Amino acid sequence: MTSTTVEIPFWSDAEVAAALRPALAHLEQRRVLAYPTETVYGFGGAIDRDSVDALIRLKGRPKGKPFLLLIAGSEMLEKLDLRLPSYATNLAARHWPGPLTLVLPGGERRVPPALRGPEGGIAVRWTSHRSLQRLILAHGDAITSTSANRPGVPPAMSAREIREQWSAAIARGALRVLDGGTLAPSEPSTVVDCTGRSPRVVRPGAITAAVLRETAPRLIGDA
Repeated sequence: MTSTTVEIPFWSDAEVAAALRPALAHLEQRRVLAYPTETVYGFGGAIDRDSVDALIRLKGRPKGKPFLLLIAGSEMLEKLDLRLPSYATNLAARHWPGPLTLVLPGGERRVPPALRGPEGGIAVRWTSHRSLQRLILAHGDAITSTSANRPGVPPAMSAREIREQWSAAIARGALRVLDGGTLAPSEPSTVVDCTGRSPRVVRPGAITAAVLRETAPRLIGDA
């Protein structure tokens, strides 16, 4: 297998434009893409049941631990039939696109149950990675996302790390890699549960609780 079939360059504007067609074809085949984000490299695909099952098999994800969704516009929230409490709307207005993941209610008619977390919501982030935004917009819908790594191994920061860890999946065509270069170290996204009366920090990350409280004073938890 040649390097051109293993990894698709995904850095310059021209490379991203050329990558869209094969990447979208891979998604249509219900297979998994590896791609750069504003934090780490991720694995993901379309949000239909077969695509989600393919991601679960590749990642070896235990039941009850869902993936988040990446979007590239507020209209995608409406398409997913997700609801934003007023405080979530304020948080999104201030911090999206960016490293803030909101766990939102709704989506019963649109999102597979496997993507629903234990708190009953769907985790969503509007990615600030410009190339990934272009892919999502071309796809026309949200894509799933989980860190591109084996259990117990740090999340991948380069396509090379993915190639080394997942060579068998790449060789059989189950995984295709969008190579966006080596990412700079960064904090993970902050995850906030927005399914209750007040927002609650589920996972500390890039945006601190102090900053979030400037927009949502009733925030529960520290980050």
